[in-house]
Amino acid sequence: MRMFKNDYSEGAAPQILDALVRSNDEQCVGYTEGDPHCERARELIRAEVGRDDVNVEFCIGGTSANVVGVTGMLHDWEGVICTKDAHINVHETGAIAACGRTVLPTQDADGFLSVEQAEQVYARQTLTGRHMTLPKLVYITNSTEFGGVWSRERFDAICDWAQGHELKVFVDGARLGSALTSEGNDLSLTHIAERASAFYIGGTKNGMLFGEAMVIADPELKRSFPYLVKERGGLMAKGRLLGVQFEAAFERDDGEGNGDRDGEALYWRLARQANVCAAHLREGMVTLGFRSYLDSPTNQQFFVVSPEQARAFDAAVGSETFAVLPTGEEVIRFVCSWATRQENVDELLGFAATLA
Repeated sequence: MRMFKNDYSEGAAPQILDALVRSNDEQCVGYTEGDPHCERARELIRAEVGRDDVNVEFCIGGTSANVVGVTGMLHDWEGVICTKDAHINVHETGAIAACGRTVLPTQDADGFLSVEQAEQVYARQTLTGRHMTLPKLVYITNSTEFGGVWSRERFDAICDWAQGHELKVFVDGARLGSALTSEGNDLSLTHIAERASAFYIGGTKNGMLFGEAMVIADPELKRSFPYLVKERGGLMAKGRLLGVQFEAAFERDDGEGNGDRDGEALYWRLARQANVCAAHLREGMVTLGFRSYLDSPTNQQFFVVSPEQARAFDAAVGSETFAVLPTGEEVIRFVCSWATRQENVDELLGFAATLA
């Protein structure tokens, strides 16, 4: 049975691999400045986000992007507000703290950073002046750690709050493709680019071998990024490999079938495929009587199951336990990727029927 553990178990989409193979014999300058593929990728991404005044930089993965992005916009005495379940707080081995910056978590429990909780943290941290870490940045993920999608209204509310407190906004976009192609989404890439100080477009979890593209409006991060990415061990000598992949993902008319007749870039089509399969999975699981944990229109789906069911699903398809509830029930996660097909989901549902 096919695994549903994460969205980066497979290698890469065929179109991405083809682009890498086609460019394999080229000799390009090292790192990520000056080679034609990185420069073309930057041009395409600037067009995609609707801004020509932003810097587009490349990172090897999500943790590297978060570390460089967050620390590059903070001084030693400043901190970042995020939810208690945020990736930088629970899933990156203290990477932000190891770089001398402070994570300031709220008590939000649904994956979304709320204005009310952010205000509580800000008020506490500024109560005694210089004796407390000063909040200077908010960190949000889209989609969230629980598969939620930020609406434009909710996104604008946290951006308005941050602006009113002179805080910057950083968006972890490891699964941004899934969020922006999800059913009912009303938040656009161009709107994120208008309001965020920096964000990144995730490639590792959307059909690429590795890599994230960071879009930077913040002047301080523009200056610090080239140095920090090297200092933190995130600068690839063969940086052209990042450029080639993002070039293939966002090129709409390259003569190699990477664009479709409607002009949608490969990047969005890969994300949409994962979401379609996840929606089929969700509908099938609910029909079988399994209970969704939180509403997710993205490629991550969470269900409440018994410990015995959790072990059975883990053994069969690699699902992970994300939480243990007071009842003893477990919250498990299934993830669809660009490579998931409906027949894979149907096979999973057939197995689930034996456990329902």
